[in-house]
Amino acid sequence: MRIHHLNCGTCCPAGGRLFDGRSDAAQGVLVCHCLLIETDRGLVLIDTGFGAKDVDHPSLRLSPFFLGLNIPQLRAAETAVAQVRALGFDPADVRHIVVTHLDFDHAGGLEDFPNATVHVTAREREVADQGNGGAFVGTRRYRPQQWNEVENWQLYPLGGGEPWFGFDSVRDLKGLPPEILLVPLAGHTWGHSGVAVQEDGGKWLFYASDAYFYRGEIGSEDYECPPGLRGYQRLMNVDAAARLANQRRVRELSLTHGDKVRIFCAHDVVEFELLSGRRYDAPASRTALAEHGR
Repeated sequence: MRIHHLNCGTCCPAGGRLFDGRSDAAQGVLVCHCLLIETDRGLVLIDTGFGAKDVDHPSLRLSPFFLGLNIPQLRAAETAVAQVRALGFDPADVRHIVVTHLDFDHAGGLEDFPNATVHVTAREREVADQGNGGAFVGTRRYRPQQWNEVENWQLYPLGGGEPWFGFDSVRDLKGLPPEILLVPLAGHTWGHSGVAVQEDGGKWLFYASDAYFYRGEIGSEDYECPPGLRGYQRLMNVDAAARLANQRRVRELSLTHGDKVRIFCAHDVVEFELLSGRRYDAPASRTALAEHGR
């Protein structure tokens, strides 16, 4: 399998290094780290970031609260469908999409791939359809208009499955190679999960999605997170105890099996740079969409 690392959405929240830990500017830079995997079962996407319809109609697709808080840049070239084409593939060849959860910045591109089966936990789909994602953010984080045209769903229970490096209930995905696994990581949302991908040679990539947000939260017993991101994680979690417990498990995995498993999250720009092998330069203009009349 060949793995491509894609940034499918840049967000520039106010606060600079208080959010990303490195920016000297007034606004920070967060990415929407997704994977495109070439397999013998067709192309597989892991999360989609923002989609083409989000770019074209942000006020209809996304919550005004998160447009103002995260300041997504929403560039067509950063959508997964545009990057699939830029890599020389036909979007129709994307046969499967594994969604770690259905938050607006992970599921926006689902409708750009109508031939794909969407894999997600049954609990996540249930809660998202109900709009029950936390008292304040629940009606804002989930945007059913991002997936109401999706016809092919494959849903998985949170229980059962097999152990994987100390994690329970890890599942194979129907129709996908056995090297791609779904790893439940509830807390950020009720049905949140990560995805493990075994690379050629036997080592694993573990996409922990939003189980943590900052590179300093794993890899050391002395973990850290910028205050802006720490507050954002608290705002977004539905079960703080479960989120922190799963984050500790991810951290422990990084300490005990770091030679076998490479871990990364969804939004850390430095992790994206290291895995993609290229420097990510922030957009020259980091302006709120409202300033463009969108």
